[in-house]
Amino acid sequence: MKRRILGGTGISVSEFALGTMMFGAMGNPDHDESIRMIHAALDAGVNLVDTADVYSQGESEEIVGRALKGRRDDVVVATKFGWPWGADPDRRGGSRRWITRAVEDSLRRLGTDHIDLYQMHRPDPDTDVEETLSTLSDLVRAGKVRAIGASVFPAEWIVEAQWAAERRGHQRFRTEQSPYSILLRGVESGVLPTARRHGMGVLTFGPLSSGWLSGRADPTADSRRAALGARMFDLAVPANRAKQAAVERLTSLAGEAGMPLTHLATAFVRANPAVTSVIIGPRRPEHLTDLLAGAHVELSEDVLARIDEIVPPGTDLNQDDVYRLPPPS
Repeated sequence: MKRRILGGTGISVSEFALGTMMFGAMGNPDHDESIRMIHAALDAGVNLVDTADVYSQGESEEIVGRALKGRRDDVVVATKFGWPWGADPDRRGGSRRWITRAVEDSLRRLGTDHIDLYQMHRPDPDTDVEETLSTLSDLVRAGKVRAIGASVFPAEWIVEAQWAAERRGHQRFRTEQSPYSILLRGVESGVLPTARRHGMGVLTFGPLSSGWLSGRADPTADSRRAALGARMFDLAVPANRAKQAAVERLTSLAGEAGMPLTHLATAFVRANPAVTSVIIGPRRPEHLTDLLAGAHVELSEDVLARIDEIVPPGTDLNQDDVYRLPPPS
């Protein structure tokens, strides 16, 4: 599997990263099967594993920690902090108080003495970004964290964080993690160009748009529908009907190009020069097998142009598909 350098850090990462949100109670409760999937991804050349402290309330990190025993030095481990843990307003966000606790909990669950990429799960409007960057810089100096990153930051927040780091001499965010798919292209207008301008690596998630680009006959008939409801799947919502129409055309295009829709979807994201690594988030082994099989697919200029005709560049067919901020405290 091809590799790219992560945001000027010198760290080499695979073009596919393994996302582990679905490992644990949120998706696949079988720890042994999840561990086998992690091993299968590593054996296929994936060297970047992405998780977060809140995924199944720490369970995902514990699974990753178990899977990496004996292989830790060969893997770039990325995790996230900041998404709310319950109703306590002090167990969330980017405060020094919370970060210093959250990092220790993540290190313990992951069974490691350092995190390669520690990412802020969402912007925190209640905490001065300089406070957050100061705390993260201390973690880098202490050797507990190798590099820091942001997740789902709007372009203006990315710029402010870069300026704050330069003003105060703090470590700067080296990466941005954003949702990006054929159906959700809004980041092309601001986030991706801004990240490139500041030399940041970009990790993207959701290349299959929560199942819409999975190739299933009816992407709305999924267990995720019960959890996410009208926001993403209810066809009474006009934006979701627009997604359904686009998926029908994309399915035909994938067939003409001689590939599954999943491979068309992931290859589209990889084709953007601003993207460093595409996070795939399988729940079952067969999902992982299918996605890994598309690791070397490259789309022709003609196919990319036809995708642009179906969903124009910079377009989010349903803007509600982006989780921009965590629930208020």
